[in-house]
Amino acid sequence: MDLTTERLVVRDWSEDDAEAALAIYGTTDVTRWLTPAMDRVTDEAAMRSVLQAWQQAQPNLVPPRGRWAVQRKEDGKVVGGLGIHLLPPYEEDLEISWQLHPDAWGEGYASEAARALIGWAFTQDTDELFAVARPNNTRAIATAKRLGMVWVGETDKYYGLRLQVYRIRHTDTV
Repeated sequence: MDLTTERLVVRDWSEDDAEAALAIYGTTDVTRWLTPAMDRVTDEAAMRSVLQAWQQAQPNLVPPRGRWAVQRKEDGKVVGGLGIHLLPPYEEDLEISWQLHPDAWGEGYASEAARALIGWAFTQDTDELFAVARPNNTRAIATAKRLGMVWVGETDKYYGLRLQVYRIRHTDTV
């Protein structure tokens, strides 16, 4: 699956993306906000292993689940990642997530890429998506709101963390 927006391409991850992915997932400013909590990836070899695992899992996931790279059209630089996966513990609800390199924060890339992914997800027999954010993650919360997601409440049922929950339904986008 490749999605394009005015400025971005949302595409499958490649092992060749290891250096760019490490610049995202190896940055404490990014990983400290991730849910589930994830340690910072420490080197390019470890990042390459993570990308291989994501690539191997992708064909076995029921759409719209998966993980994708966010690439800027103007220079081909990978600036972030997107994912859709099942939320624990019941694995009924689908979570959309976004992670951007700090240098790309404030450019609108998360909203632009996630909006395209949400649109595609709603063509895949999906009725709603959730986003979860740590209460102090003002950037993620602001992005969820920009996407038209509605605050559902605060919970600790996901990942053993106290999280803000936002939801968007297909009917909200039509």
